[in-house]
Formats: sequence, structure tokens, C-alpha cells
Amino acid sequence: MHSFLINFGYILLLLNFILFAIKFPGKNIAYKIFTFYLFVIICVQIGAKICLLKRIPNLFLSHVYFIGQFAILSLFYLKLVRDQFQQKVIKIGFVLVLSTLIIQYGLKPEMFLKFNLYEIFITSFLLIIYSVFHFYNMLDDVKEFYFINMGILLYLFASTILFLIGNLTAKFSKDLSMITWTLNAFLVIVNNLFYLYEWKISYYKKAITNSN
Repeated sequence: MHSFLINFGYILLLLNFILFAIKFPGKNIAYKIFTFYLFVIICVQIGAKICLLKRIPNLFLSHVYFIGQFAILSLFYLKLVRDQFQQKVIKIGFVLVLSTLIIQYGLKPEMFLKFNLYEIFITSFLLIIYSVFHFYNMLDDVKEFYFINMGILLYLFASTILFLIGNLTAKFSKDLSMITWTLNAFLVIVNNLFYLYEWKISYYKKAITNSN
């Protein structure tokens, strides 16, 4: 069941990247940043799969995932929000988080081989705040990337809790830890279904309407 969920999540992720990449030319910067985000996540997943097949420890890729996700989605939300205060918060958060992580890994390079709870929490927490910013702005504005934003918010909120719990439960019970990662694989599927639905209603239907 766990393997099926993971593989299905991979398929949806690849499908989303292909669909968004098809519409890439002529789209705005936010759209292109999000498409690039999907590409980076695919690369991380492929890298993790290769390491697994070759029996190479792949925990270091978790840092690429969390830091890369934070950096790219921060730029994504920076292009979406219009409020100057919100933009300032995103810029300050971007600099502070990356600076503290550089210092942390510079002082303790061995942490590359471990889960970094600070990294998981701070990168996800700030992205949740940025997502809430965008939801708030959409109350009186165009609902751009509405379902993508919903998918990001739900996934980050739930997966952050699961990652933190999973890191603790791994020390006590493999079965309990497996349940945690299975739930996370399910969340990945739900998240990608939100992305797919966004593409369908925002780009596929519009393309059909324009052609008619």
C-alpha cells in the first residue's frame, strides 16, 4: 500500500509538470516559478529513488527538498502578493532563514546526514504564512492559483506535523513510523490533485473556451 501511494504520487507529480510545462510559454512569472518548482521536486524524487536503488543514504536530499521548496515558493508568493508589508515579510524571511541555515550547516556539517527539525519547521511555517497572505488577498482580488495555494497550505500544515512526529516515532516503533510516512504519501497525492484541478479549471478549460 505504501509503495503504491508513493508511486501514484510520483505519477501525478510528473503529469502535473508535463501539463504545466506545456502551457509554460507566454505565462506570467509566478506560473513559470511554480512550474520550475515542480521540476525541482521531480529531480529530488528521482535522486532519492536512485540512491535507494543503489543503497546510498539519501537523507541529505531532504535538505535540498525543504530548502529548495522554501526558496522557490517564497519567490512564487513574492510575485503573487501586492501588499508592500507582505512583500517585506517574505523578503526578510527569505534572508533570515537561508542565513541561519547556512550558519547552522557551516558550524555542524554532520547535520546534512540527519533530519533537521528546525529546517522542517521554519521553512514550512513561513510558507504557510505566505499562503495565508495570498488567501487573504484573494478575498478582494482575482482568485489566481487558488487551488494550488490550497494544496500547498493543506500539505504543508499536515506534512510538517507528520515529519516532526515521524522523526520522533522512528526511535520507538517502525510500524508507527511507517503509518506516518504512508499518511504523508497520501498527502502528496491530495496535494498533486489540487495542482491538477487548478490546471484543469484555469488553463485547460480556458484553452477550450478560447478555441471555440
